[in-house]
Amino acid sequence: MLSPKLMLAAALLSSLAGAAVAGDCPSHYVGGRLPEIHNQKLANGARELCYGEFGVMHSGVTRTPLWSAEHLRAENVLAAQGLTRENSFHAEPRLPPAQRAELSDYARSGFDRGHMAPNGDMPDRDSQHESFTLANMVPQDGDNNRHVWAGIEGAVRKMAKKEGSLYVITGPAFLGGQLRKVGNVIVPSHLYKVVYSPRQQAGAAWFVANEAGAQPQVLSIPELERMVGIDLLPSLSAQQKERLLRLPKVRQGERRRL
Repeated sequence: MLSPKLMLAAALLSSLAGAAVAGDCPSHYVGGRLPEIHNQKLANGARELCYGEFGVMHSGVTRTPLWSAEHLRAENVLAAQGLTRENSFHAEPRLPPAQRAELSDYARSGFDRGHMAPNGDMPDRDSQHESFTLANMVPQDGDNNRHVWAGIEGAVRKMAKKEGSLYVITGPAFLGGQLRKVGNVIVPSHLYKVVYSPRQQAGAAWFVANEAGAQPQVLSIPELERMVGIDLLPSLSAQQKERLLRLPKVRQGERRRL
């Protein structure tokens, strides 16, 4: 169980809002604009991290990403298919030790180190290695990670090949007052994956509980934003966000190789 102070800090994640700004790695975001963060307590512990194929907003409170964002292109998906998986989980050296996850936090925790920007989207060894930073991970139920979440990730890659490119934002949600920890890392109650198609100018999201056997919900962008309290696509108008992208039905993915 978390201390009351940590529970309060984590609960604040459900009430994020604020002024959108351009980040240091705008190519990963629709219109080059970051999702909004307004609560100063969270902003003080939040740090943008840029990688070759994705961007992260990391929270020093939860020691997880608040989100990971990708501009996922069809050519990257095709290139990634030719790479074998090389696990290289590592703590993020750019983060202060007091705010980052360590490998020891996850050891014998019973949770997977769950990618937000997936290894399977990475087109080369350098970007693959970057995806294994713990700054891109959340504690994830193992059955959830290897089955329903693997199915969602596979569906997004198929969509990217069909659409040509997608903007994808993946993140944790910390809902409720009984949040758990592994080591010093807060376990999210839910996970989400936003998909926006520039070709169709429409978006939607999967939202799933972080537990075994969970079934994903498909939400509109405004519905998800209200649930997690984040303006995820601030460059779009309210009307543009209402344009619903048809997401495929997710099949439980094959067991993920760890």
